[in-house]
Amino acid sequence: MGRVAGKVALITGGASGLGAADARLLAAQGAQVVITDVQEALGQETAATIPGALFLKHDVRNEAQWQDVIARTIAHFGKLDVLVNNAGLVRFGTIEESTLADFRFQIDVMLDGCFLGCKSAIPFMTKTGGGSIINVASVAALKGISTIPAYSAAKAGIIAMTRSVAVHCQEQGYRIRVNAIAPGAHDTPMTQQALAQLPADAAGLDQVNAQGQGQPEDVANLVLFLASEESRQITGTHIVIDNGETMA
Repeated sequence: MGRVAGKVALITGGASGLGAADARLLAAQGAQVVITDVQEALGQETAATIPGALFLKHDVRNEAQWQDVIARTIAHFGKLDVLVNNAGLVRFGTIEESTLADFRFQIDVMLDGCFLGCKSAIPFMTKTGGGSIINVASVAALKGISTIPAYSAAKAGIIAMTRSVAVHCQEQGYRIRVNAIAPGAHDTPMTQQALAQLPADAAGLDQVNAQGQGQPEDVANLVLFLASEESRQITGTHIVIDNGETMA
């Protein structure tokens, strides 16, 4: 207990799925948590289940909203120690089926959102001695899945940007660690959407069919580790949590 006691954590896309699991576990281990999401009613409902949690409606594509969310976090809790850039979505379609609008929307939410999160949080983290930024990528960044080219591109960009931001923080002498995680299939609304929309034998679902899915708490345990001082020597890398999906 208390592995992140005294820390303040902001989790985007925290209304459900992986983000909600992250928020619950971080709070259970002593952190004060801020949940942000575009799903206002669901976000408030989730925050109500976590003692002391603050919910803020937040479109991660909007730089002004990022500034507001960070400012309100500081005003409410006094600091920011942990940022989990978790907000995401997927629209299915091969390269021939996808529209440029679909591509840009997914890039905007996930890659632009992650960029804005890092850019907005770093100046505040430096004022209180550092922190940990955890960017949520995906195994889709590491393997070819024909039905999600835009999602894959956004997640691959997150991994590359994570390394760049981590190097910058070290070069500037900031005590801010920046890492990415790459989950495989876990039982979340997004995965349920995929299973509902795609044929059972669709490319990319082989691991789900063969080995089943993980639970959101499995990813939350990794987020907790990276948020805590137990991972103080880990920065600029990505960690895969996929039950062996990418090992072949």
